Amino acid sequence: MAADEAFQDWVQRHLDHLRHEKRLAPRTLALHSLELERLAHALDARGLTLAQADGHWARQALAQLHAQGLSPKSLALTVSCWRSFFAHLVQAGHLRHHPLVGIKPPKGAKPLPKALSVDDAVALANHEQAEDDAWDRARDHAVVELLYGCGLRVSELLGLDVIASPQALGWVDLQDREVHVMGKGGKRRSVPLGQAAWEAVNQWLAVRGQASVPPHEPALFVGRRGQRLTPQVLRQRLKRQALQAGLPTSVHPHMLRHSFASHVLQSSADLRGVQELLGHASIQATQVYTRLDFQHLASTYDAAHPRAKRNPS
Repeated sequence: MAADEAFQDWVQRHLDHLRHEKRLAPRTLALHSLELERLAHALDARGLTLAQADGHWARQALAQLHAQGLSPKSLALTVSCWRSFFAHLVQAGHLRHHPLVGIKPPKGAKPLPKALSVDDAVALANHEQAEDDAWDRARDHAVVELLYGCGLRVSELLGLDVIASPQALGWVDLQDREVHVMGKGGKRRSVPLGQAAWEAVNQWLAVRGQASVPPHEPALFVGRRGQRLTPQVLRQRLKRQALQAGLPTSVHPHMLRHSFASHVLQSSADLRGVQELLGHASIQATQVYTRLDFQHLASTYDAAHPRAKRNPS
C-alpha cells in the first residue's frame, strides 16, 4: 500500500526538495532514498497509509528494526530521514500530524574521531613513494597536503578544479593562497593554503599535463586516464602511502581532516576558528575535538606526571 504511485510521487518530490533546495550531496540523497524504502516496508507490514501512521506505529516500527540488529547510529539515521520526510508532508499540507514528534532513537556510544599524532601526520606528508614515478608522487603528495593542511573532506578535495569557473565546485587560488570549496549543504567556504600545501600543488600542476589529460578536463586531481580521481582510488593510494611510511595504523582520508582539526585546536585553543575552517554549521560538531584534545592531554599527564601512576610497582 505504501509503495503505491502516490507514495512514490511524494518520495520523488521530497528527494527533489532535498536535492535542489537543501542541496544535499548525492551520497546523502542515496541514504535518504534507502531509508524511505525502509519506511515503505514498515508501513506495508501493518497495512497502513501515510495518513494512518501515528506515534504508536512509529515506536513499534523502530523497536522492530532495533530487534533486527540495527545499531543506534543506524536507527538515528532512520529517524532523521523519516522525520524529514513527514515534516515535508505536513508543511505541504498533505498530512495533519507528524508521527515521529517526540520520538528519539536509542543513544549509542559516541566514539572519538581518530586522529594521527603530529609526528605521524608530518611523516606521512613528507613521505615519498620511491617505487612510483614522479607524476604519481607529485599528485599523492598534493592530496595529502590539502587533506591535512586544509582539513578538506574527500568530496571537497576531489571537487576541486584547476581554475575558477561558474561550474566549479571548488578551486585553489595560488595567488591569494586560498582553497575555495563547496561543503555540506552547498555552503561555500575559503581555507588558507599553507606553504607546504602551496608548494605541493604547484609541483603537481607542473607535471599534471604529462599524462593523458584531455585539454578540457577541469579536475585538479586526475587518474592515469585523465579523468577526475575517484574516492576509491584516493583511499587505496592513501592507505598504501601510510603503510610505506611506516605508520602504525590504517589511514583513511577523513582521519587527516580529524588530525588537522585536532592539531590546530591543540595549538590555538580557538574553537570558533576551527569551526569556520572545517565548515561546521554547528559548534557542537566541532566540540568533539575538545574531547580528543583532552584525551591527548590526559595521555601526556599519565605518561609524565609522577603522581599519575595508579598502579605503582
